[in-house]
Amino acid sequence: MAIDLHKYANPKRFLAITGAIYPWSVGVTVILLAVGLYMSLFVAPPDYQQGDTVRIMYVHVPAAWMGLSIYTMMAISSAIGLIWKHPVADLTAKAAAPIGACFTFLALVTGSLWGQPMWGTYWVWDARLTSMLILLFLYLGYMALWESFDDQGKAAKATSILALVGVINIPIIKFSVDWWNTLHQPASVATMSGPKIHSSILIPLLVMGLAYMSFFVMVLIIRVKAEILQRRLRILRMSELKEH
Repeated sequence: MAIDLHKYANPKRFLAITGAIYPWSVGVTVILLAVGLYMSLFVAPPDYQQGDTVRIMYVHVPAAWMGLSIYTMMAISSAIGLIWKHPVADLTAKAAAPIGACFTFLALVTGSLWGQPMWGTYWVWDARLTSMLILLFLYLGYMALWESFDDQGKAAKATSILALVGVINIPIIKFSVDWWNTLHQPASVATMSGPKIHSSILIPLLVMGLAYMSFFVMVLIIRVKAEILQRRLRILRMSELKEH
């Protein structure tokens, strides 16, 4: 059965749906973060080589997952807005960008902190790190492009094109460890043969990943609502100017 995207283009209906989801997202975020942090700090074992330094992984890896996932979601939303002229899709992509940028920045910072004791340096220009840095610049460029237009229609079109062009960086980040010789280890969670890490490490990692996802949904709802209200206010102001 085909999904009618246009019925969700009505901001009032969209706000009603997200308003029902929001309280649940808050509760789930609090619970998952509490459980995830407890498991990461007190249940997951230290690494035999890295010791307790490995616990940075439980912040770093889910942040990197979210950085990639949010940009992918932005590209999909941008395509929907560009092809079907779905106004809420454009606003959703716009609202998601700062959140994705924060997750990407967190991944880069925690990666540097984790890398220093392991590699002896905070930064190396390997394929994974460089492509993640490019992702951060794509987020920042997307946000700057939105602000450079007074016409919101033109801004939505320009940023949608940027998001769709930039999405080519996502598979580069994902497969960089397989295509090039990097300091990062190969994929160990999402592989064709299944996870390659022990459940004592995998479960806290997945719980933190779900916590980050729920947090993203919670903050995204707040930001999309603010964007919709801001657009309404802008339309009202323009109407008042035309009347005078």
